[in-house]
Amino acid sequence: MMTKIAPAVVVLGQNSVAVARKMMNILPGATLYGLAGRTSEVDISYTNFGETLRELFAEGTPLIGICATGILIRTLAPMLSDKRQEPPVLAVAEDGSAVVPLLGGLNGVNDLARRIAEVLNIKAAITTTGDIRFRTALLSPPLGYHLANPDDAKTFISDLLAGAQVKLEGTAPWLSNSQLPIDSNGDLTIQITERLVTPAPNRLVYHPATVAIAITNTVDVTSVQQLLADAELAPASVAGIFAPLSAAANPAINAVASALDVPIRFFTSNQLESLLSQGYSPAQAVAIAAMQEDAGTRGRGDAVNLSQILSASPRLPLSVSSSSSQIAIAIAPEPIDPSTIGQPRGRLAIIGTGPGASQWMSPEVREILKSATDLVGYKTYLDLVGSLADGKRRHESDNREEIARAKVALDLAAQGRYVAVVSSGDPGIYAMATAVFEVLDYHNKPEWDSIDIHVAPGISAMQAAAATIGAPLGHDFCAISLSDILKPWSIIEQRIAAAAQADFVIAFYNPVSKERTWQLAQARDILLRYRTADTPVVLARNLGRPGQAVKVITLKELVPDVADMRTVILVGSRQTRTIQRSDGSISVYTPRRYTEDKEI
Repeated sequence: MMTKIAPAVVVLGQNSVAVARKMMNILPGATLYGLAGRTSEVDISYTNFGETLRELFAEGTPLIGICATGILIRTLAPMLSDKRQEPPVLAVAEDGSAVVPLLGGLNGVNDLARRIAEVLNIKAAITTTGDIRFRTALLSPPLGYHLANPDDAKTFISDLLAGAQVKLEGTAPWLSNSQLPIDSNGDLTIQITERLVTPAPNRLVYHPATVAIAITNTVDVTSVQQLLADAELAPASVAGIFAPLSAAANPAINAVASALDVPIRFFTSNQLESLLSQGYSPAQAVAIAAMQEDAGTRGRGDAVNLSQILSASPRLPLSVSSSSSQIAIAIAPEPIDPSTIGQPRGRLAIIGTGPGASQWMSPEVREILKSATDLVGYKTYLDLVGSLADGKRRHESDNREEIARAKVALDLAAQGRYVAVVSSGDPGIYAMATAVFEVLDYHNKPEWDSIDIHVAPGISAMQAAAATIGAPLGHDFCAISLSDILKPWSIIEQRIAAAAQADFVIAFYNPVSKERTWQLAQARDILLRYRTADTPVVLARNLGRPGQAVKVITLKELVPDVADMRTVILVGSRQTRTIQRSDGSISVYTPRRYTEDKEI
């Protein structure tokens, strides 16, 4: 069965990047790893090929190496022990002329090889005898089917290859359309059923993902498992959990889906309203809605009404709950694709990309950007994301429209989308995290309660500025925004004076703009009441971006002309010191020992 983990595509040189990107168009969530110093425009740079591959392999990540097969074999050979646990491993020629599946036959490597070969317009070099002769992989069924007794499969396939015939019980087009020696009187049997049955060496059992479980209230995992057992249904046949959107944040429902390792899909109140008005219980309404949408995706669409779906099988919907208003189970005639039914729980990630340079972006933020469907933010910040924004829906707005931007992001997430609100630096420092939670606090909508909200931190501008010059934030410090758009200048003056009197190192954000040119000079004048004129001041502009400039001046030299909105300013405390280095550079630090005695 195909693994659910997104693959890693590993390249050794720049010539392979184009082929890698072409393949990744059909590999959602795939990550491109490139050798540092020899590749650019990759998702992750690595320095040690062997260590990187072995680490990914140990994590169960499918591996696609655009390199010679021998390199992959020699690298992974010491780790080969259990073929049932091996992730798919493929070798692809540098020019895309060959695709060779190497490992992971039980986890869909041949199917993955065929998909990659198709996009490269070549034929996969598949050597598995059963796949070649029967044009199907009994050990690795397609998505929507689960092999219940893989231990019996090896002998079963050997018997088929030796000339035995097989009869089919149940329906599975991938089997009936294959070149298996099918005979109604065959000594071997392949059974396709969602029911719990006892397998045997001469009988392979496949469970199709045809069961939909509708849950509308708090339930525990044990109860659901018992309901399946009472109905004699195989847990492997559960395609998904379905629920009303109002229950999206219910931890019990999420726990059931996690225990069964299936997705959850949700329906809005509008989608359930007509069914509830017909007298169905909430759970029955959800189950029927799932069946209706599933029927629509099979091309029956408008030709199918509720009575036709119910008459397709006496078990639709099959309620097995002592309280049918909470749980209902329905069985479809064919495997269900949950991704086509209802909507997923919306996700909203508020992320910080760091000051600008890609190497300052955290791995967590990279993963979010790769997985997100929508990016919301100021155009300049969205542009900093680079190729990680490819294929995403962009929702750009002016940098001053934070509240409106937060509302847009929340509304998109409520529709089941995975939204990333992009800030530079850290999203919780003068950025979008506050705006999102402020909107939630003052403008909360019921549908927003269903959203999974997460804040992913980033390297702040003041951290990056400090790192470029030494350690000016080595002791107590604070941050103050000089923008008086969202707070009055009188408050800013009080905070500058208080911070200066307390002898904090101060990071000034938003020091100067086209409309605001006088605030910085006033801030300097307040500071000069408490600090000497030669207090070190760090000016850091365009950090991590083209035109980066960092320099050290004194407090008396701090005038509006030296800064703009892309500048962060660090003003030293009375303890902050400078070091003149032999190469002509200057380092700035604030001692952790707060004493007049400078000896260490």
